[in-house]
Amino acid sequence: MSITHLILLLVVVVLIFGTKKLRNIGGDLGGAVRDFKKGLDSAGGDDKSKDEERLQADPPASGSNTTQKQHDTTETK
Repeated sequence: MSITHLILLLVVVVLIFGTKKLRNIGGDLGGAVRDFKKGLDSAGGDDKSKDEERLQADPPASGSNTTQKQHDTTETK
């Protein structure tokens, strides 16, 4: 793509959207990128705390659910 193609594309975009709308889109896009970067930074620190929580979780209850009383199905007459 040459520079004339880029300038023509920019003119068409400005004619379609207008300068005010483009400024709003630019601001919204910048805010989204900023929030995304903050999310990535905070996600890195949360991984360690999630691992610690996973290690400190209670083990599943053993014995109470696995051993059930068997009922006598034979009838006595």
